[in-house]
Amino acid sequence: MATHTAVGDGHGLAPHHDDYTAYHHMVGTARIGLWLFIISDGFMFGALFFSRFYLLGGERPELSQELGLIVTSVLLLSSFFMNRAETLIAHGDKRGFIISTILTIILGLGFFVGVVAIEWPQAITHIGGPGTNAMASIFFMMTGMHAFHVITGIIFLLIVLLNGIKGRFSVERHWMVEACANYWHFVDVVWIFFYPALYLMGTPVALGH
Repeated sequence: MATHTAVGDGHGLAPHHDDYTAYHHMVGTARIGLWLFIISDGFMFGALFFSRFYLLGGERPELSQELGLIVTSVLLLSSFFMNRAETLIAHGDKRGFIISTILTIILGLGFFVGVVAIEWPQAITHIGGPGTNAMASIFFMMTGMHAFHVITGIIFLLIVLLNGIKGRFSVERHWMVEACANYWHFVDVVWIFFYPALYLMGTPVALGH
């Protein structure tokens, strides 16, 4: 037994194996935690989604269809580059990973600005500010919670990008990238449900002031 340990330590095999096993055990535990968080967060978004139909019925806020389509396309494109970033780092392409991550961040910021800086002022003109009526409350709550998740996702992406630039990811070890990708895709999926509920379904109503 002592001989086996000595040989393992001498060649650096046993420590490497133990470290690799511990890392994958950690990843397995973290993956379960991430999905529990996503599922629990999904219940919150689901409640907002069904509240929209319960409170507004067949009506929806009058919003810019063009802007809605643009921001949705931008967010979906960001998900493509996020998936590409994860795939590239899994194949050891650090440069491609960094470029795709930067593009994901830029597109995410574009979506955030489009909704918060452009759509919100227009919505205030058409349906009133947050809390003035049920329609405005639902719209700003749904888009506000989603925008909050987008900006936290961007912060997560910036941390991942910084670690990637420092060379802390490898083919075998890039759990942080996987976690960020899963979170980002979750945020995108939520918008796939929110977009038609707010922009497409029902009769548009402009309440004004």
